[in-house]
Amino acid sequence: MSTDSYINKVLPGAPGGPLLFTFHGTGGDENQFLGLARELLPSATIVSPRGDVSEHGAARFFRRTGEGVYDMADLSRATGKMADFVRAHIAAQKPSAVAGLGYSNGANILASVLFAEPGLFDASVLMHPLIPFEPVRNDLSGRRVLVTAGRRDPMCPPQLTTRLVAGLQDRGADTTLEWHEGGHELRPNEIEATARFLGTLASSAGEAA
Repeated sequence: MSTDSYINKVLPGAPGGPLLFTFHGTGGDENQFLGLARELLPSATIVSPRGDVSEHGAARFFRRTGEGVYDMADLSRATGKMADFVRAHIAAQKPSAVAGLGYSNGANILASVLFAEPGLFDASVLMHPLIPFEPVRNDLSGRRVLVTAGRRDPMCPPQLTTRLVAGLQDRGADTTLEWHEGGHELRPNEIEATARFLGTLASSAGEAA
């Protein structure tokens, strides 16, 4: 269990404040969401790992064998490694609350960790996730999840998005779904929904402190 098991960047926040992990999309890196994360949750310590898999030079968090076809053995490896990475940072920071924000491939690894280790994240933002398999059936009661998606996303079919949301709700997660009418791109209403979602987390953490 190491805070350096991935190449990563850390932006310090208020001592004892929230801890926010960001997970980039395919071809992104640890810088992709640092600025946005700081704007969304100014008091948080932000941890941003770089995926350790290269797909033709594009960084990812786990391997795939085709579009939407995952190497499930490597996903299992990556999920365990990421859970250990998150756990190590939580132990080091002792935060008031823990949140994750991931886009595309980053949303997929965040979702996989959430299903496998429900106790790690208090709140998760899954932007354009694709989970084309049946996740493990752990209890997600007390977890808050925001899913954002495009109704015309060619990479993440809407029916799989709604299936994921139903699966989260069925496992007890307090789940919100934010749509836009476009494709795989991020749009302003997603960012606004995320700001509201994480703002509530920050307020709750402040009250608890």
